[in-house]
Amino acid sequence: MEEFKQQLKNLSSRIERIRVNIHTEEATKTSLIMPLIQMLGYDVFNPEELVPEYIADVGIKKGEKIDYAIMQNNEPVILIEAKSVNEMLTKHDSQLFRYFGTTKAKFAILTNGIEYKFFTDLEEQNRMDQKPFFVFDMLGLKDADIFEIAKFRKNDFDFVNVLTTASELKFTGEIKQYLHHQWEEPSEEFIKVVINEVYQGMKTKKVIDNFRDLVKKSLQQYVNEKVSEKLQKALNSSTENTEEAGTDPEIYTEKEKGSPDKNSNEEIETTEEEIEGYVLIKLILKEKVDPARVFYRDNKSYFNVLLDDNIRKWICRLGFNGPTKYIQLNDAKRTNIKIDSVNDILDYKEEILTLVGQFESVSSK
Repeated sequence: MEEFKQQLKNLSSRIERIRVNIHTEEATKTSLIMPLIQMLGYDVFNPEELVPEYIADVGIKKGEKIDYAIMQNNEPVILIEAKSVNEMLTKHDSQLFRYFGTTKAKFAILTNGIEYKFFTDLEEQNRMDQKPFFVFDMLGLKDADIFEIAKFRKNDFDFVNVLTTASELKFTGEIKQYLHHQWEEPSEEFIKVVINEVYQGMKTKKVIDNFRDLVKKSLQQYVNEKVSEKLQKALNSSTENTEEAGTDPEIYTEKEKGSPDKNSNEEIETTEEEIEGYVLIKLILKEKVDPARVFYRDNKSYFNVLLDDNIRKWICRLGFNGPTKYIQLNDAKRTNIKIDSVNDILDYKEEILTLVGQFESVSSK
């Protein structure tokens, strides 16, 4: 699985790099879609495994073709309809919908090489669902996505197993989408459900409106607290591992936990928020460097996150001491970004990984 995961991430990086040079559907198929099919273990040049331009007659229409059909025992098991990388997928769903009922395939994929939508017939047999049961973006792959994609590998493909988990995936996705909407802007119905547990009075329109911001704030605080709890556990685990490895606690305290500003007589107070930010960045950087190489140094003005405990290799600075929070990146422009909470650091994951990648490339020369 680790090898497959790395292959997908490499393909993701390649897509990010070459997408601007792709302008047609054919180029999308060749450069973006076929590499993924190959990665799943199918021989794209063997018609027993993959048939391009698969003919699927629709009613009185003859010669209707699907871009690809993945075959098993001379029967199509997965249909793939491809669009140009520059096209949105929503307006094409009906086209794949027509194809689905003409073959024995139980899975259909609609893709533009970046976004992939997986369909089946959960709601009505032999009729493709209107909504996909699984969606992923090649430029924003998550570990959970990779786990599901792996189920479609040639050597792992189990028709019954995938069909069984499709229902769970579909409803899990819809529930997460619903919760996302409530997170952004709680609906009146959602607010009523919440305040039924905490407010005994009449749930009038005025009461609901008064609770709206409070419910939204409570949701955000709860999630932030859960994330902070996990980050603190990760930090504690890192400390325990270092001590078990025999690292001198005094040295560990000075390097890992920071030290007072040498140009000040004041003791520097490292806050819980700064530690949360540090641990979050450390977890992000784990994709590219050993976490043991990531340190911090705190001072009065900002909180430095460093590579190899080298001040010349500062990756970013966190400003959490003033009324406005910010993260400053060590790029050419010294980009300074205002953030509302520690968790907003995750929005700049790619930029942070790019920065440490630059340090690594310089070191290797």
